[in-house]
Amino acid sequence: MNFKPSGVLPAMITPLTREGKVNEKALRKLVDFLIDGGVHGIFAIGTTGEFYALSDEEFRDVLIITKEQARGRVPVYAGANHITTRGSVKLAQIAEEVGVDALSVLTPMFISPSQDQLYTHFKTVADSTRLPILLYNNLPKTGVTITSATAVKLAEVKNIIGIKDSSGDMTLTAEYIRLTRGKDFHVMIGRDTLIHACLCYGGAGAVAACANVAPRICADIYDKYRAGDIKGSLEAQFRLAPLRIAFTLGTFPTVIKEGLEMQGIEAGPCFDPVGPMSSEEREQLRKILSQMGLI
Repeated sequence: MNFKPSGVLPAMITPLTREGKVNEKALRKLVDFLIDGGVHGIFAIGTTGEFYALSDEEFRDVLIITKEQARGRVPVYAGANHITTRGSVKLAQIAEEVGVDALSVLTPMFISPSQDQLYTHFKTVADSTRLPILLYNNLPKTGVTITSATAVKLAEVKNIIGIKDSSGDMTLTAEYIRLTRGKDFHVMIGRDTLIHACLCYGGAGAVAACANVAPRICADIYDKYRAGDIKGSLEAQFRLAPLRIAFTLGTFPTVIKEGLEMQGIEAGPCFDPVGPMSSEEREQLRKILSQMGLI
């Protein structure tokens, strides 16, 4: 396909009101904040976007708002993530109706499918839509991994154009890259501390949760690398590290939402049972953001 995923894509949070409804005004403000910060696309309703808590109607609404606000300035990717194949197919078809540019499809969670079953799952979703698809591997969250051999097999499906790897296993990421050289298949890193490393291996970019709060720093890792400023890219990666490490201060993705609130963007709460950070944790995060020059 002609579509090629590249650059830094923020794994965008879903702003909520205090009542747990999608906050349209805040969502529009966030999309502008991210694009103004230099990101190369918007990745909506992934893990960071709390996909698991949204109804189909909310899923559609978030995509419509995001697509409208992006106004063609950058491509919009949508997560089509579900435990079942038919669930992912339904979400993929909603996203195609909205008119997003590409899909990301996570491995099923909770269950433990074989590699053959994973192949069938992704192939069935791909066959249900004309949209380009990024596979999404996140072993720490789902307990399921896409092996490099399965990725190579899926790379032959015409609209499967790459993979986002959030495993944190750089050896696996490197194997995805090595074994698909020469194919129309693009590897994106999903671990924010490894963006520079992925680029050095020949990766296409990153889907980064930290890019919600630090879009310019994340984009600099990519932009500087592509401009030949390898040292500058690595320095940007080191600048970003304290924010990613700070994710341990709260239950994911509350640290990202709290960080945005500190920057004046009404991110709102996470869906229960994920609660807010303590005052002590919040103060630690505020200190990190201040040292990074983000507030």
